[in-house]
Amino acid sequence: MHSKILPVIILLFLHNFVFAQYERPGSSSAQFLKIGVSARAAGMSNAYIALASGADAVYYNPAAIARIEKTAVIFTHNSWFAGISHDFFAITHNFNRWGSFGFSITSFITDEMKVRTPLQPDGTGETFFAGNYRVGISYARSMTDRVKFGGTVSYIKSELYKSYSEEAVAIDIATLYVTNFRDFRFGIRIANFGSNMTYVDEAYPLPINFTFGLSMNVIERPNNKLLGSISVVKPNEGKPLGQVGVEWNFDEMLFLRSGYNLNHSVETYSFGGGVALEVQDLTLSIDYSYSSYRLLGSVHRLSLGIQL
Repeated sequence: MHSKILPVIILLFLHNFVFAQYERPGSSSAQFLKIGVSARAAGMSNAYIALASGADAVYYNPAAIARIEKTAVIFTHNSWFAGISHDFFAITHNFNRWGSFGFSITSFITDEMKVRTPLQPDGTGETFFAGNYRVGISYARSMTDRVKFGGTVSYIKSELYKSYSEEAVAIDIATLYVTNFRDFRFGIRIANFGSNMTYVDEAYPLPINFTFGLSMNVIERPNNKLLGSISVVKPNEGKPLGQVGVEWNFDEMLFLRSGYNLNHSVETYSFGGGVALEVQDLTLSIDYSYSSYRLLGSVHRLSLGIQL
């Protein structure tokens, strides 16, 4: 029975991918949900659905947390445009036969701003800020020795000046298939499927997207590996997007990454790197990424990860 789950999910995904070829830019709400939460992933242009292996998997592919042996933690800070702070925290733990659980928090908050009116253009003395938040609970388990299945249930809230706020609930469903041949992996995810967010009297859907991707070690040497990864994303409001990334690592300690976005009107290339250190029974990793957004400028991310 378990062996039949992956083909069914693939068929459902391909059906939506093929028949949902319409473009409605800006027609969805909670756009911050589309922003990547990992410096490692961003350094590879988010071609990461098949690669996710730490606590950041609760966002990219929750099925992958079933592969974490014990506990994993990650914190990412992202310096977004216009002084907006984008932060992410996640923790996961494997409870063996009960499966793996994860908890995550995402915040997307502006700087403090002045309240201005036509009669008081320099400010009324009041200040405000806009904030978007997401709290998620994830679960995953191994269906077979190669197939992992998982999902995330999220509570989403958007606030803008005092009582102007909206809420939504969403789910992500994902699967991961892993082989022993050059660590080849294949992943699928349906993300942000949930309730609408209503502003005044207009309802807008969440940015639902369907993603599939694969990865494998292109080069394998005793102390060197070159990993390649590709992903295809079909958002509910636009055309399909491609993501291509590579990662070179030396002795599982030093990492260099690069990636490129295909068919994207703004986001183009990215690069980054990181180090992983073994400290007694845990692995400490620090990753950095730089992403180019054409005329908008660039984005810098820094992630700190711990895995037991």
